[in-house]
Amino acid sequence: MKVKEIIDKLYLENNASFEELLFLLDNLTPTDKVYLVEKAHETRMKTYGNTVYMRGLIEFTNICKKNCIYCGIRRENKQADRYRLTLEDILECVEIGDRLGYKTYVLQGGEDDYFTDERMIEIIRAIKDKFPNNAITLSLGERSYESYKKMYEAGADRYLLRHETATKELYESLHPGASFEERRECLRNLKEIGYQVGAGFMVGLPNQKNSDLVNDLLFVKEFEPHMCGIGPFIPHKDTPLKEEKGGTLEMTTTMLALIRLLLPNVLLPSTTALGSIDPVGREKGLKAGGNVVMPNLSPTSVREKYSLYDGKICTGDEAAECRKCIEGRINKAGFRVEITRGDNVAWAKENGYHKVTKGNIQLENIKLI
Repeated sequence: MKVKEIIDKLYLENNASFEELLFLLDNLTPTDKVYLVEKAHETRMKTYGNTVYMRGLIEFTNICKKNCIYCGIRRENKQADRYRLTLEDILECVEIGDRLGYKTYVLQGGEDDYFTDERMIEIIRAIKDKFPNNAITLSLGERSYESYKKMYEAGADRYLLRHETATKELYESLHPGASFEERRECLRNLKEIGYQVGAGFMVGLPNQKNSDLVNDLLFVKEFEPHMCGIGPFIPHKDTPLKEEKGGTLEMTTTMLALIRLLLPNVLLPSTTALGSIDPVGREKGLKAGGNVVMPNLSPTSVREKYSLYDGKICTGDEAAECRKCIEGRINKAGFRVEITRGDNVAWAKENGYHKVTKGNIQLENIKLI
């Protein structure tokens, strides 16, 4: 068995066995890594071309009832400066985003019981009333089937819920009082309801082995999420894991490339966390198969308070400054921003969405009735 042969199999068949993926991770050389990234890039170009989709991120609450031991907004962190954005605050962020060309808004927050189904429905409908053709992505953690369904029926389009790790023992060691099975059930429920669903995991967690990362790869291959958000583990100073070593750019970009080869159609963010551990981390993520970035639309007054990990970049940039900066970086890396909802290509085809262009600019994904 040779690493290059496994990469070729992944490129041609978009699949590999547990043993093959583990062998690849255990034996990947710098030369092999270059080849892996090349093949992931080729796959991305065949599916999405050189386009990068931008999502406007709105971090609307840092209050969380969960106590995940790696997270800076965990329930027991008494140092966290808590906040909630009002409906008016959120709408102001959305309006700024619209002026800057965003067609998708990601409403992300801790698991905050204040944001009941009724409050979330009010927020979703208020955004859709103003911008009916734009997409809303939610990232609110674990909720009931009924809750997810109500928010979907109110107009939410997508839901991000990282599975965090596909190894049960590792999951339970990181999430006190949480259920590995319930997390997966939530993901299945979201897909059944009709959301475009995002799973994902962290790279470089304490006690994480290559076999655990292979479990993650095989889980996302089987589940087939429309999106997959991964990023390096970065320790936070006010958590039990503050002294642990963080994940690396190298391993994270390796995993991005493998996900792209396993799931050619997936929407794959190059995360802020990558940019936080390397000055050109996001660009390297895009070159390894990533095709989504999520600049921050949150008010600058709360950005530092939404502190999941230490060293987060862009907390002081105004939304327009952030938008201009990231587009410049994307262009410099050889890609271009596409001003659309940026749906998963397979989902768009299945659901009757088609590209509408003007000149060489794609304006929108429109559903043909």
